[in-house]
Amino acid sequence: MPTLILTRRDTLTLLNMKDVIGAVEQGFRDWTQGSGVMPPKAYLQVKDGDFRAMPASLPGAAGIKWVNVHPGNPAKGLPTVMAVLICNDPATGYPLAIMDATDITAFRTGATSAIASRFLARKNSKTLGVVGAGRQAYTQILALLEYFSFQKIKAYDISPKVTEHLIKSLPGQPVAASSLIDAVQSDIVCTVTPARQPIVKQEWILPGTHINAVGADAEGKEELDPTIVKMARVVVDDIRQSIKAGEINVPISKGLYSQHEVYGTLGELITNQKKGRANDNEVTIFDSTGVAIEDIAVAHMLYLNAKEKGIGLTVNLVDA
Repeated sequence: MPTLILTRRDTLTLLNMKDVIGAVEQGFRDWTQGSGVMPPKAYLQVKDGDFRAMPASLPGAAGIKWVNVHPGNPAKGLPTVMAVLICNDPATGYPLAIMDATDITAFRTGATSAIASRFLARKNSKTLGVVGAGRQAYTQILALLEYFSFQKIKAYDISPKVTEHLIKSLPGQPVAASSLIDAVQSDIVCTVTPARQPIVKQEWILPGTHINAVGADAEGKEELDPTIVKMARVVVDDIRQSIKAGEINVPISKGLYSQHEVYGTLGELITNQKKGRANDNEVTIFDSTGVAIEDIAVAHMLYLNAKEKGIGLTVNLVDA
């Protein structure tokens, strides 16, 4: 039985945000209902960045993603985040596919924020602010457009060139450069930066704001003033990861917040075990650390689609 090899070009050809959202939501549903297994991600720190090993299994597929985060890579002509994923048959362990997962990571992260926003943001949200205008900002916007019709999308980045590139990458959408404060004063806010100290202040947050806190995905990272976390209804993707590496990790380590104050998980919202937003004035936060369940769900979908469409190269890695 051959193993399918999918390059980055192959996965980009196969990725469709609507389908990714569906796969990610089903993955969370399966995991929350006991049909998936996911150990916490393991971190390997190196001088210029870090690596993460992310294993998980779902009905039909098991696998692991090996992903790096190297903030200095753009200066070297490389993406900040790159990833490779191995997808296995859970019944035999046979390697079904090996694929570039760089764009899978970006798409599934955007998809997860969009799903969370469906439960936690006001239904009539008309403005979106993105803090950090890199590749992840693009997929955050792309995913949120599946559920919301924004009258204005405000993008802020410390690099005007990065903001300009984001605007050009979304022709036909109302994306405009913004100040940090103006971007934060939106119905939905996505923070996608590598910040290690708060860059969003509590006094900027308007009543009813929903925040997708995406950038804090490793120990010591935080983007939000801890008082925002304290005042908000907080939903996480995985409580184990969030307390160690999510937006709440620093407030918890400083004794400013407790894991017991977390309202619930995204899986609990998806499976109707808990409700989302309580009222139009409530501030809500989705603490997105990125979980392997998302990756395996999307990778399995891409594997099946690639086989159906004849995309990719097949090799015999395991000789019978």
